[in-house]
Amino acid sequence: MQLKLLFAALGLLLTAVRADAETFPTKPVHILVPYAPGGAVDILARTLGQALSKSWGKLPVVENRPGAGGIIASQALTQAAPDGYTLILVASGHPLNQFIYPKLPYDTFKDFAAITEVAASPLVIAVAKDSPMKNLQDILSAARAKPDALSYGMSGVGTSAHLAGELLNYMAKVKITAIPYKGGAPALTAVMSGEVPMSINPLAEVIGQVQSGTVRAVAVTTAQRSDVLPNVPTVAQSGVPGYDTAVWWGLLGPAGMPAELSAKIQQDVAAALRDPSVVEYLKKTGSSPVGSSPQAFDAYMRAEADKWGPVIKNANIKAQ
Repeated sequence: MQLKLLFAALGLLLTAVRADAETFPTKPVHILVPYAPGGAVDILARTLGQALSKSWGKLPVVENRPGAGGIIASQALTQAAPDGYTLILVASGHPLNQFIYPKLPYDTFKDFAAITEVAASPLVIAVAKDSPMKNLQDILSAARAKPDALSYGMSGVGTSAHLAGELLNYMAKVKITAIPYKGGAPALTAVMSGEVPMSINPLAEVIGQVQSGTVRAVAVTTAQRSDVLPNVPTVAQSGVPGYDTAVWWGLLGPAGMPAELSAKIQQDVAAALRDPSVVEYLKKTGSSPVGSSPQAFDAYMRAEADKWGPVIKNANIKAQ
């Protein structure tokens, strides 16, 4: 009799969970962004939020919480209720912070619920419009002529931009010093003001300034050229054969979210990625939509950690 009552209670609980997932959301969803306003993650979150509001009936609230390579925002998420009303849009550095910081206030995988990889994009090596360095070979020549004299701005220790720079250092046998900022937009501003001679940014962050002529793109980091910057060569084409790396963005919730709710949000995001405004934005910025399942995204993040962990350790990349 007690067993029957237990099964009945479990059945009622599962029914309630499914009902909650079906009616989600009944109030605005908060999407945490671990970087400063104006960067690729921020713009993607707001563009995606506009599309999600059409099916959710409510515009998500985007909250910028920059700092510590995304750890501040990530920790805030782990303290939220696992009801789907607080999410975070992370970048490629999220599963890698465990190798860079001596101690994290959370477990990289156990304290989060993977929802979906949203999109991926090349990165761009950019210089000021009046920079004497006209191409990547000029940059590498300057770095070899005066080791440690050249620097690049990027969005934080362990981010995709930082790793792209370290991969360039390793493969081109140079030493260009990484200067961390609180986001890609501040790093790009530093290039325009002359504070640093170059930066590495996701294409989405830099495309507007490149097209307006404010900065100049010297190379993209992927194996293939970008459709939106067809005249800009790849790093591999610029004298570093085999070089290939990109940035991705994905949505996470707090650990303990019901699987039905994660699946519902993933389906809503996948639908939003087909919205004309999102399609146009991704195409314009040279990004590719993904919309993977929670299980696939979790597996992908673990594979990224396995791939980059040894690289980070060998390069001795540590938080400042």
